Amino acid sequence: MDEHYDCIVLGTGLKECIISGLLSVEGKKVLHMDRNGYYGGESASLNLNQLFEKFRAGAKPPPTLGASRDYNIDLIPKFILSSGLLVKMLLHTDVTRYLDFKVVDGSYVYQKPKIQKVPASDSEALSSSLLGFFEKFSCKKFFSFVQNYDEEDPKTHDGLNLKTTTMRAVFAKFGLKADPIDFIGHALCLYLNDEYLDKPAIESFQRMKLYVDSLARYGKSPYIYPMYGLGELPQAFARLSAIYGGTYMLNKPIEKIVSEDGKIKVTSEGETVTADYVVADPSYFPDKVKLTGRVVRSICILNAPVPNSNNNESCQIIIPQKQVGRKSDIYIGVISSPHMVCAKGKYVAIVSTNVETNEPEKELQAAYDLIGPIVEKFTSVSDYFEPIADGRQDKTFLSTSYDATSHFETTCLDVMNLFERILGKPLVLTIHPNLLKEQQQQQQQEEGQQ
Repeated sequence: MDEHYDCIVLGTGLKECIISGLLSVEGKKVLHMDRNGYYGGESASLNLNQLFEKFRAGAKPPPTLGASRDYNIDLIPKFILSSGLLVKMLLHTDVTRYLDFKVVDGSYVYQKPKIQKVPASDSEALSSSLLGFFEKFSCKKFFSFVQNYDEEDPKTHDGLNLKTTTMRAVFAKFGLKADPIDFIGHALCLYLNDEYLDKPAIESFQRMKLYVDSLARYGKSPYIYPMYGLGELPQAFARLSAIYGGTYMLNKPIEKIVSEDGKIKVTSEGETVTADYVVADPSYFPDKVKLTGRVVRSICILNAPVPNSNNNESCQIIIPQKQVGRKSDIYIGVISSPHMVCAKGKYVAIVSTNVETNEPEKELQAAYDLIGPIVEKFTSVSDYFEPIADGRQDKTFLSTSYDATSHFETTCLDVMNLFERILGKPLVLTIHPNLLKEQQQQQQQEEGQQ
């Protein structure tokens, strides 16, 4: 194994697999290693036996849950915004050829005492029971302004400079009160807390437009989800890397990592390889990361759809912080057998939030109350780490941990940040020239065969 690579990637979480694929397409010689025997790391999808082994070592799943192979349950639940960054990355790398997606049936927000469908247009706002009579007209005016707003056209700005005006001031201009602000900020803009209110409004407008654009693609909701679970995503990017010469090694315990003569040396099972730089998840370099929070996640298996969700086979539910007296939102992602993630007649509801107390699971009670009777429950608390340095000096580029959000936008921003730190140039999300060339060659071959 005594060989030199441009890059060694440690860990097969989604971020590391995307970076591995992107670097391979760029022509870099990549070695990708993981101490685990499966792809996905923290972002893997497990069958029922693996789930029970992880959370209840030694216990066997009850026969009432069905066959283990019918389950592909995400450890880190997230949906994909259909016009979001992850879709752009999938198209940029042509990884969509390895995946099938299903549209998520609905998007809901909690407003005491129950969940309600999220309105995302002026006409939906007028019919929504989320809003009172007078609020509906304020919301209609606000949504019309958002839809007509064009950054390049001052006539659509209504005298507002969104690069300096705060979102709080914009809401005040349209006379919006606490409840509509709650669902706009948390269910449309998908903010985890209320810090955005005192920041320039331009980012909130971009987030709303992304939500509405994503919704316009399929109509039911702005989200899509891969068949067979999120664990398919890292495997698809790993396949891309392999096509472009990337080498993968699972079940490789990492014994030593040292920096010597401007090179990184990684030793596994007595053999050493070198590279110009290393990319890894935080668990491989505990001395180079700082703990900035914790996330609690709970996987719940149900026998029925979530109440008040129109019997949907899948949905997202956001519980805004203020509705339950918290500092950050609670997210619920629901999927079922049509997504190939559980046995027929079962539903999987995965709940996540930032930990705020010494009793993390109790913080999820508001979500448990909404999803109906729980057959089995698997709860975990994960530390949230961020790298201390950007990696340019010691050639060690680390990702952040996965946050509590219910979508992949923050994950992708971290990948783009990593890419720029490593290569010194931004990631431009158009179809890569190398892939375009490959597609053209394939097309010519197909035409020649005809």
